[in-house]
Amino acid sequence: MRLRRTASVVLVAAVVLAVPVAADAADARPARLKAALDAVVAAGAPSAQLEFRDGRYTERDASGVAELGRNRPAPENGRFRVGSVTKTFTSTVVLQLVGEKRVRLEDTVERWLPGRVPNGDHITVRQLLNHTSGLYNYTDDIMSAEDVVRDRYKSWTPDQIVATAVAHPPLFPPGTSWSYSNTNYILAGQIIERVTGRSYASEVQRRIIGPVGLRDTSLPGNLPFIVGPHAHGYIEVSGAPLDITVFNPSIGGAAGEIVSTPTDLNKFYAAVLSGRLLKPAQLAELKAPATADVPYGLGIYEQPLPCGISVWGHTGGIPGYSTYSFQTEDSSKRLTLSETVYKADTTPAVEQLLVTAFCPAGTTGRAQVRSFA
Repeated sequence: MRLRRTASVVLVAAVVLAVPVAADAADARPARLKAALDAVVAAGAPSAQLEFRDGRYTERDASGVAELGRNRPAPENGRFRVGSVTKTFTSTVVLQLVGEKRVRLEDTVERWLPGRVPNGDHITVRQLLNHTSGLYNYTDDIMSAEDVVRDRYKSWTPDQIVATAVAHPPLFPPGTSWSYSNTNYILAGQIIERVTGRSYASEVQRRIIGPVGLRDTSLPGNLPFIVGPHAHGYIEVSGAPLDITVFNPSIGGAAGEIVSTPTDLNKFYAAVLSGRLLKPAQLAELKAPATADVPYGLGIYEQPLPCGISVWGHTGGIPGYSTYSFQTEDSSKRLTLSETVYKADTTPAVEQLLVTAFCPAGTTGRAQVRSFA
């Protein structure tokens, strides 16, 4: 999910903190990654941080300031709102339930949530997870800068969110096209609750966060604070940055509420792609593209790089924070990047950073990231 905003460019002075862990002096990547991260801040992000893993090598870097107007450097491995990376957590739980034969991907929404959405007897669980349901994206209605400022402390329930979405007609008949919609994952969270009798958040905690050991990952619900070291996030209001770090994330719910760190997200996606969290059949379903033209699977997608390899993961956007978490299919190389960009277009710098992390030195061309946030 992402705040709707207009783009203009501003350069923010940066204070750099770089802490490579177990660095190999023969590998030039540490210096190149640090420079690439600094370039994200130079492009207009107040702060950016990353963790990169390549086999037994780990590097953590941070660039920029933790808070505008102060000289405190952005924390290394700080916590941040991951936005739509939450979707991979939600889809993983749904697929675990599929593997347990408690729900089927071809079950209809009507089967589990009677009367919740129009035409629910023709929308399947699979279509929710791969965004082919045709349901309107509720964040298009309630995520302008003005909306966010006015409602920053408002507690949203899933029913309120779904009601906002279904006030609009469907975009297309189910299964006939593709359109990214956060509404799909709010409904997926409700299906988890209906199937298990427990909240989707408790299932994510019980099935993923605990077993994988994600010590700095949480589902805050209505808690507006980020607990632990973190950089401040901003949105642009009347041409100036407004601190939006304190923000009720219930508006994201099962589509975008999670708080995590680069280390935890790298561990999470490694656990998913290795098959630790999913059986082979469900892992294959997770990665199957929605359509021939859209590489989005069930809460994850494949991102090609100009050096001929592909990485898997998800992007995320929520007021104040943008996230990119990708790794090779065998998880031998992993990268998670968080930035606090609020109005500048840092995309070219981020794309170059992905190439620097995953491709051999000297690779030309940009990653051309497809952002699903």
